[in-house]
Amino acid sequence: MANPWTGEVALVIDGKKRVLKLTLGALAELEQVLETKSLVALVERFEGGSFTTKDVISLIAAGLQGGGTDISAVDLGRADIKGGPMMAARVAAELLARAFMLPGEE
Repeated sequence: MANPWTGEVALVIDGKKRVLKLTLGALAELEQVLETKSLVALVERFEGGSFTTKDVISLIAAGLQGGGTDISAVDLGRADIKGGPMMAARVAAELLARAFMLPGEE
């Protein structure tokens, strides 16, 4: 079960519920993969609706790693995500928001 108080988000991938979380290590790797100048720039892309599929897949892969599951971005691109691309984008945005949100903020 995902715990929103610790920044966790759940997503069903290939029929299995997975817990995603952005740890500091996952965030550092995410910066490198996306070659973004800052995480604030990534947040702004999601807030402005100008994020890419690569952003979504990279965020989910980083969140899976932080949650203890190692699924590559390539394998994730081939996976069946319950709710499809829209759910993946929603979960990626929620994951990013929870990484920088204090408990009780909504």
